[in-house]
Parts: sequence; C-alpha cells; structure tokens
Amino acid sequence: MAHRILVVDDDPHIRQLLAFALEKAGLAARGRGRRGCAGRRGGADLVVLDINMPGMDGLDVCRRLRRQGDLPILFLSSRDDEIDRILGIELGGDDYVTKPFSPREVVARVQAILRRARTPPTAGAADMLARGRLSLDGEGWTARWDGAEVGLTVTEFGILKILLSAPARVFTRDQIIDRLHGPGFAITDRTIDSHVRNLRGKFAAVGGHDVVETRAGVGYRLGPCLGVQPGQDAATRA
Repeated sequence: MAHRILVVDDDPHIRQLLAFALEKAGLAARGRGRRGCAGRRGGADLVVLDINMPGMDGLDVCRRLRRQGDLPILFLSSRDDEIDRILGIELGGDDYVTKPFSPREVVARVQAILRRARTPPTAGAADMLARGRLSLDGEGWTARWDGAEVGLTVTEFGILKILLSAPARVFTRDQIIDRLHGPGFAITDRTIDSHVRNLRGKFAAVGGHDVVETRAGVGYRLGPCLGVQPGQDAATRA
C-alpha cells in the first residue's frame, strides 16, 4: 500500500504541485489548508506542513500534532530564516525545505523520512540495542529509559540509534547527516544540534540526563554515564 502524504498549505497551487509530484513518485497524496490537517486521525503517514500560513501557522499546527503523537513532519518555509527552521525542528519536525523549492527535493526528503520510519522486513538481534538503562527496539521503533518509553520522532530515533551502535565513537555532524540521509544531502549542522537538544530534553524528563555527550569542536557521542554496572559490556545487543 502506498504511503499517504498530507500536504498542508494555504496556497492551492503548491498543494496541487506537490500532490502531483508525490503521486508520480508512487505515494498517495492529498492537499488541504491549515484547517484540514487531521494528521493521523485522517490516516496520514507523513505531513508536509507550511510554516508561514496565516492565522494558525505551521508551528502551531506542529504543536498540536505533537500532542497527538509522533507523526513525521516535513516543514516548508517561505523565508530562508534559520530561526524559523530551528524552531520548527525543536518543536518536533523531522526536516525542512525552503521556498522556492524543487518538487523533486520535497519528494526526496519525504522518501528519506519514510525510509527511516519503515519497520525492517525481518527482525533480529541487531534490532535490539542497549546500554545501561537505555534501550532501543529497532523493529518496534521504541526507545526506553529504565523501562519507561520515551516518545521520539523518526529523526531523533535515528540519531540515537547511530550513537548507540558505536557508543565509544564520536560522530561528527556530517557523519550523522550522511547516515540519516545519505551522502550529499543538504542540511545544516544547526538542525542536528536541535534534534540532539530535543533528545536530551525528552530523556532528562524521565531521569536520563547523560544520554548524549558533546565533544567540543568535533561532534556527539553516547553519554558515558548511562548507569552501566562494573564489568558490563560497553554496549550490549539483546
């Protein structure tokens, strides 16, 4: 079954243009204005959301969607304004594209998010990663701290999985971007920083204050203080 994409923009031309491009790529797309973003209540697998809509703008819509769950969100921005983009990511967006945009770029970013969210076709031991009180279930796309589930977006989960797969390694921002999207994918370092801040905040809320460590001038690694008991392997795979 084709993934269902909801395009939320008050410009009907943009809605039609993106719906056509997405459907040409084999996705099921429909467009609506800001009043029509029902998110998962409408059966969408991903929302393409304009930030700069009149009235209730895209950031307000994102807040509402995040209260309902972790539905992937790709932002559209009519201004090349880094503050808007970073705020959108910090509110829980997975990625962004600035206007004017290429429909092909929007389709590529939508497909990249959906690939990260897709459940692997077969489950195995490599789908379970754990360190101390932190655990990730790659098949079920769930993260837990000390048994408590922590709700993450697709991108946040992907970053944490990268760090947990090699807990002693420091990953540069470019390396994280390449592993999330593939080489040559245009995204700023500040976007990765915003996703990491989100990760830290979510885990801190359940007592996990050292999940991600910043190595100044280099990048990020898994935090060294995750409650690992003496003699426990640095990283364990269930």
